[in-house]
Amino acid sequence: MDAMTCPQCQSDMTSHVRGGVSVAQCGSCEGLFLQRVDRGTLIERENEWHVSSGPTTQPIPRILPGMTPPPEYAAVQQSRSYLDELFG
Repeated sequence: MDAMTCPQCQSDMTSHVRGGVSVAQCGSCEGLFLQRVDRGTLIERENEWHVSSGPTTQPIPRILPGMTPPPEYAAVQQSRSYLDELFG
């Protein structure tokens, strides 16, 4: 990325490489500028991060002969909303 002037405050912008993407940042107002293709790359990496950091579940245990069944619990009716909980 060539040297740029900030469109907002007319100060010089310096280039940095963040996450493999070239980003120009204004030293005065801290505004950022990136190429459209780099913006797409950052969006893809953000989506990948959310997928990889999402909740994980434990596998369902295998049911084997001789296992004792879990105790029976009374069905608990779950509220559908906060208002249902207040006025239900």
